[in-house]
Amino acid sequence: MKQPTFQTSSNDAQKPMGLSVHLSGESTLLARSIPLCKTNSSERGGKPGGLASFELAKLHCSTGDAPSAGMVLILVLVVVALLSLAALSFSQWMLAEREAADLALRQSQAQALADSGIEMARVFLALDPADQNQAGGWYDNPQYFRARLVRDDTDPRWRGRVGVLSPAVDDMGLRQGIRFGLEDESTKLNLNTLLLADEYAENGARQILMALPGMTEEIADAILDWIDPDNEPREYGAEADYYAMLDPPYLPKNGPLESIEELLLVRGVTPALLFGADANRNGMVDPDEPPADTIEGVDNTDGVMDSGWSAYLTLYSMELNVRPDGRPKIYLNQDNMEQLYKELEEALGSTYATFIVAYRQNGPYTGSEPGQTGVSGQLDLAKPAKVKLTQVLDLVGVRVRVTFQGDDRPTVLESPFPDAPVISEAYMKLLMDNTTVNPSPLIPGRININQAPRIVLAGIPGMTPEILEEILTRRQKDPVDRPENRQYETWIYTEGIVTLAEMKALMPFITGGGHVFRGQFVGYFDGGGPSARVEAVLDATVRPARVLFWRNLSHLGRGYPLETLGIELETGLW
Repeated sequence: MKQPTFQTSSNDAQKPMGLSVHLSGESTLLARSIPLCKTNSSERGGKPGGLASFELAKLHCSTGDAPSAGMVLILVLVVVALLSLAALSFSQWMLAEREAADLALRQSQAQALADSGIEMARVFLALDPADQNQAGGWYDNPQYFRARLVRDDTDPRWRGRVGVLSPAVDDMGLRQGIRFGLEDESTKLNLNTLLLADEYAENGARQILMALPGMTEEIADAILDWIDPDNEPREYGAEADYYAMLDPPYLPKNGPLESIEELLLVRGVTPALLFGADANRNGMVDPDEPPADTIEGVDNTDGVMDSGWSAYLTLYSMELNVRPDGRPKIYLNQDNMEQLYKELEEALGSTYATFIVAYRQNGPYTGSEPGQTGVSGQLDLAKPAKVKLTQVLDLVGVRVRVTFQGDDRPTVLESPFPDAPVISEAYMKLLMDNTTVNPSPLIPGRININQAPRIVLAGIPGMTPEILEEILTRRQKDPVDRPENRQYETWIYTEGIVTLAEMKALMPFITGGGHVFRGQFVGYFDGGGPSARVEAVLDATVRPARVLFWRNLSHLGRGYPLETLGIELETGLW
């Protein structure tokens, strides 16, 4: 075997650290066994057709470089793939975070839209009644309470609105659908004043509760035992002894309720009876809610139990007992006769003032001597009062026997307030506007006969089916359409629906309207997406109205389709 010879070619001399090795033909087998780096002929300095040549540059070629280069390529591809996946995951996470932040922002804005509806209602209720009516009123006013634009934007996804909704009551006093406006809490039974009914009628509180669909004497007495202050069970009731036997045991409240839901602690009250089939609390049974022709054995084909007893119960009803201009009414049972006469003369005139003070000083005359009208005289205002009025209507259709100063014999005065339905319209509003037998500026718990559902009215002591039908037939629910003489509950007397005796029996339980209102306030966007729904009770006995109760219903959904709430399309508001 020939030894290889090493030569430095002229071309190689120009390359730093370059070295060419030429093998003779006899050594080609050895050459083939050595892994070579591929280079072109000019880099090797060889000639075409000549002997194989290669460089022994220390950074260019080695016997182990080919497998290492393959592994590096694989590793690079794996790393690139992992980095790509990491970048993709990071991008997806960032997109999800952005969507979550966007959703949270829109949800917060939806909540703000709903709360702005509450503020809008508070401002509206601060207006004078005449200004409220001129603006469309609080009862059914879609122009003011439907789809009010709060946040304008060219993008429907960010164009925010608020709607104020309440359940509608049809002409026969049944709940049916919804309307855009507020609900007078005086259309419901006030559980926290229910016990007062027993002072005017035997078992009056139980009678009122028994009008509710599915109510039993056992449940009614158990509710009354829960709120009355004593531990003595009623005829069908339950007190501490019963609740102490439960697992876990607890005690009855024996005081005012703090929420309607508290009734679920009372014996016999179930969620189905209290809330009906209205799972999302929007005041009606939606198509996706289970049908409820019967609820706990109660017939519901007419929908009276769609929202359960909660639709007819409240804790907040209240009315103002002041003059239309906000001044206190004249308290007819005050002790100072001189002050009483002065106030009455200023508001009603001397004839009315003389008769009312004479009635207080002498009481009603029940003798046979006929009364006189148009008689005037000077009263002894230093004389103390003898009787107190139980209600303003005590002055109607009575006579008074009085001795005026300077007279030798008494005079029988005929009441200037005759018991005659048609004639009574001339004086009744004046009396009701200015006088009262209750010194409190607020009266809680009476029922609004102009708007209350049939079920609530039917349970009032003294309310006969005939009176109920006449009220439902004649009344006008919306105050905007209601005549002035129907502002007070006494309109059913002045229009001849009830007698004076019937009116006196009903008067402790009824009113012409309250000043505490409930509504559902829905904040939403024209383009859909997040929404917020809030239920609130507003007390308009003060200005501005204050929030007595606030509950977030957003977890139960928007409650109403966007088309019902009102959205802006290219063709206008829908």
